[in-house]
Amino acid sequence: MKITDIRIRKLFNEEGPMKAIASVTFNECLAVHDIKVIYARERYFIVMPSRKNADGTYRDIVHPINADFRNALEAAVLDAYERAMAEAEAMEAAEAIEAADAE
Repeated sequence: MKITDIRIRKLFNEEGPMKAIASVTFNECLAVHDIKVIYARERYFIVMPSRKNADGTYRDIVHPINADFRNALEAAVLDAYERAMAEAEAMEAAEAIEAADAE
């Protein structure tokens, strides 16, 4: 299965562990939404979309079947997250320069 698109839908700047929400498209025909980028225990990782059960536990709605694909998916999403963060920081810097020039 080939990852054909990754979109970082939302970035979170808060201090909490959730840093982003992503959507991933496979083979240009299947999209998986609400993959979370988490920072905890001094590392970044992804959490697949899940549903809360009646007993308060969570169950993944969709998930990789093997470790190799999970690692490839995680690496691709984290790479897209890093690019999105760099773009957001560049935009903030450009806006700060424009604001300073306007004064």
